[in-house]
Amino acid sequence: MLYYLFRYLEQFGISGAGMWQYISFRGLLTLVMSLLISMWLGQHFIEWMRNRNISESQRDASIDPYGVEKKGVPTMGGLIIIVAIIIPCLMLGRLRNIYMLLMLATTAWLGFIGFLDDYIKLKINKDGLKPIYKLAGQAILGLTVGLTLWLSPDAVIRENITITRQGATETVIHKSEPVKSTITTIPFVKNNNLSYSNLFHFLGKYRTAAGWVFFVFLVTFVVMAVSNGSNLNDGMDGMCAGNSAIMGVALAILAYVSSHIELAGYLNIMFVPGSEEVVVFMLAFVGALIGFLWYNAYPAQVFMGDTGSLAIGGIIAVTAIIIHKELLLPVICFVFVMESISVLLQTNVAKMGNKRGKKWRVFKRAPIHDAFRIKPGQLSSELKIFFNWPSGCWLESKITTRFWIVTILMAALAIVTLKMR
Repeated sequence: MLYYLFRYLEQFGISGAGMWQYISFRGLLTLVMSLLISMWLGQHFIEWMRNRNISESQRDASIDPYGVEKKGVPTMGGLIIIVAIIIPCLMLGRLRNIYMLLMLATTAWLGFIGFLDDYIKLKINKDGLKPIYKLAGQAILGLTVGLTLWLSPDAVIRENITITRQGATETVIHKSEPVKSTITTIPFVKNNNLSYSNLFHFLGKYRTAAGWVFFVFLVTFVVMAVSNGSNLNDGMDGMCAGNSAIMGVALAILAYVSSHIELAGYLNIMFVPGSEEVVVFMLAFVGALIGFLWYNAYPAQVFMGDTGSLAIGGIIAVTAIIIHKELLLPVICFVFVMESISVLLQTNVAKMGNKRGKKWRVFKRAPIHDAFRIKPGQLSSELKIFFNWPSGCWLESKITTRFWIVTILMAALAIVTLKMR
């Protein structure tokens, strides 16, 4: 709203009104505003929840040796993050931008599903919303995002083309006309564009439509995978919020260079008109998470719950899809991927062992972060653990910090891939 107000005032020569057109100005202002809102709202939210005795019940000591310390901590803190994202974006963002609208819809929809899950856990059934309903909600969002990017005339790109002059000099230019395209960026490859439509060249004139259909289903899968990975990572104080803030910074950088035609040309990536609003949104995302960490860092005064973790994963996934960097997500979201893989391996190996009358486990616990906080002698001697590391129990704060370090390294690698080909 403020963007449109100052754009209107600019025509009257109001000093400073023109600054609102600069992404750097609006982005940094959004970052600060979201951080302050998150910190201010967090204090009042925690007091409100405590006064109504809406809090985390004691956790299973066999899984979390520090669970007794977390009894009585308010949950559903994801509402703090969501409000701290939405308000600055409504105030400072361009609300006619298709990408801003998609990001706001993603935040509200997955936040709503997560809120239902947390509410049911607290008031009705400790198991929460049935997994099939959560998956259905994520799938609906994925289909909506995919179809919007397919059908909206505003969701376009300008493809980067490398031309060779005088036999040696390479220059990157962008096609003059923006077009709708299923092109994405392949990391670590020099000629780094891949069109999903080309995967269906054997379909002749139908390959474009087939490429878009494939894209829509890919978007749905990515949204579900990253959202669930974020949900699995949310198991320790500051873990998910810290990792996600780092991922948000990496995606904001990628969105910025994708929205700047000169930087996009220098880095030999496609130019995505309008994606500068994704930068504004992601800086609000980062600010909200940092402000939330003020209360969520060890020892946590509030937990985000599924209200926050589902929305966080969806935001990260949709951002990468909008800027056509979804194939970089396994690098950026390396921690989320490992959490998901550890659960899949643990579950399937346990089932195989049960069929043979054996108690098999790949890790001491899954998701993988739980394996680092198992005390010696805590597990049954009957279990056969294939990857029995570490031997001792790490402090929760140390586990969280080391996961943050891994995420920083992988986020840096994702950015470096822009030049490492």
